[in-house]
Amino acid sequence: MPHQLTGVWLGRRPYGPVLELQRALHAARVSGRGHDVALLVEHDPVITMGRSARAEHLLAPEAALRAAGFTVAAAERGGDVTVHGPGQLVVYPIVALDPGRRDVRRYVNRLAETMRRTIGDHGVAAEIVEGLVGLWVDRESPREWRGTESTATMAKIGAIGVRISRWVTMHGFALNLSIDLGLFRHVIPCGIREHPVTSLAELTGRPLAVADVAPRTLTHLAAELGLDRAEFCDGTRWPLEPGAPPAPLLVT
Repeated sequence: MPHQLTGVWLGRRPYGPVLELQRALHAARVSGRGHDVALLVEHDPVITMGRSARAEHLLAPEAALRAAGFTVAAAERGGDVTVHGPGQLVVYPIVALDPGRRDVRRYVNRLAETMRRTIGDHGVAAEIVEGLVGLWVDRESPREWRGTESTATMAKIGAIGVRISRWVTMHGFALNLSIDLGLFRHVIPCGIREHPVTSLAELTGRPLAVADVAPRTLTHLAAELGLDRAEFCDGTRWPLEPGAPPAPLLVT
């Protein structure tokens, strides 16, 4: 029987309801009632604080951040402080890792490879950098990765923060497509001061709609996770109300 990944495009949503949906799907997958699912979403502006987040990596008081239009939310994922916002594709895989794939570092690298393949579709080269979680590019030479020793303008284009409980994943990755990079001035992204963030639009000069990139990203994700096929569906009309059960499509 084919091992399928169901991808649900949720459109633009606030962070809180999507987090609650993740939690419900994770609980269902752990209990054996759910399927392997990836939620693909574009968030309203939000700053999330991972388990390793440090308060000094917020560059303004929370009240000022809220006044600037951000929600500030704690997240049970690994990692530090990050920003989500319009123009960024966020992908949350809720996937049961088979015994042969139960390696956290390998899983994180598969997410990075998914992002690398996605931006490669648009002519941009990127790489995983030892000791730095996420995906990295050279802003001076976006179509060629020459290695960290030859890259003077290394910048982060994709962030990763995951939680794996009972070998079922949640949280995931965020890929900067056309996000306003000015949003990141309010934080020290992922606690990294030495290198800036960038976006696919900045590197190519072409704006991209998140909805247009989401289906191909799902295909890459399924391949990287060793799943047989991906099915993409539109969940933009799904009501994400507090306490509401996930759609029957995702839980049996």
